[in-house]
Amino acid sequence: MKAERKRMSKTIGILTAGSDCPGLNAAIRAVGKAAKAEGMNVIGFLDGFQGLVNDQALSLEGEMLSGILTKGGTILGTSREMPHAYTAESGVVDRTADAVDVYHRHHLDALVCLGGRETQESALHLTRQGLNVLTLPKGVDNDLPETDVSLGCDTAMGIAAEAIDRLHSTAHSHHRIIIVEVTGRTSGWLTVGAGVTGGADIILIPELPYQLEKIIAAIQQRNQAGKHFSIIAVAEGAMSQDQADFISRIHTMNERNRTGEERERVKEQLERLQMDYRDNTSMLANRLEQTTDWQTRITILGYLLRGGIPSIGDRILATQLGTVCVRWITEGKSGVMVAMQKSEVTPVPLEKVVGQRKPLSLSHPWIISARQVGTSFGV
Repeated sequence: MKAERKRMSKTIGILTAGSDCPGLNAAIRAVGKAAKAEGMNVIGFLDGFQGLVNDQALSLEGEMLSGILTKGGTILGTSREMPHAYTAESGVVDRTADAVDVYHRHHLDALVCLGGRETQESALHLTRQGLNVLTLPKGVDNDLPETDVSLGCDTAMGIAAEAIDRLHSTAHSHHRIIIVEVTGRTSGWLTVGAGVTGGADIILIPELPYQLEKIIAAIQQRNQAGKHFSIIAVAEGAMSQDQADFISRIHTMNERNRTGEERERVKEQLERLQMDYRDNTSMLANRLEQTTDWQTRITILGYLLRGGIPSIGDRILATQLGTVCVRWITEGKSGVMVAMQKSEVTPVPLEKVVGQRKPLSLSHPWIISARQVGTSFGV
């Protein structure tokens, strides 16, 4: 009888993929504890989809789920590997069949994947192979579409705002321009949120190409008002109007002069170029120092935003998303992202998430409020 009850109980798998961020362990805990309460078995796969295709699994028992609510990172580890684009010695290979085999070998009833854009893409791919997959949105940049907020964003915004707070004193003391680079290659959610709450004087984001002369004018205006320092919060994907125009012209030429696969290949290269302006912040700092004669310093927050104890907001979000995810598994839902929309947890089909972006609207209340208190966006 015991063996029969054990066979009848559901088994779910869980993994974390892509970048680490605060709140992942809280979500693992929520999924694990809620699943245990429903009599389910829970298996964790190590290092993301790498652990799935290589069958690196472990049973998530009660002790493993205790004491991790406030831990940063992920107890399961993570990687950027994707089942259909897996890096091997021979190059990039498709290991979808291995992922499907491991899923069935463990008799999984569902697989829960925590991650960002690439994770959502992999989850959709596995769904189309007939697997029951649900995802939880993750990303400090908050750039996943169809959800108001992603795991890690609240914590990262607090860290970035505190960094800006702390840099005010040294900028004021030394009469310097200090540029704070915040993550965000395609969207400015994190930069605007941190910039507004940290009191940045100038905010530069990917959605709004800046003009150097407008930034200089804003700095000079502050100087004339007796404020002999400036804090600039810049998203890593922000670019000047000249750079944006250059990329736009190449896009236009590509669309006119190329066809088929060649057009798609060049388009992908241009998108990578647009997302990979690694020296943008340094270039901006050099130009400002040369033009204004003010010492300009850079602080790149980078990985700092992904680490440490998750905020209260991220713990609540992780617990809500994780427990609802388990409820949906018991109801037979799959192929969805567990999203937060207008304070309600909502199932969003993965087809609506994959391949989409979530730019910050220029009419968003954060931007309107920032402008009303005198913040410049370099335009």
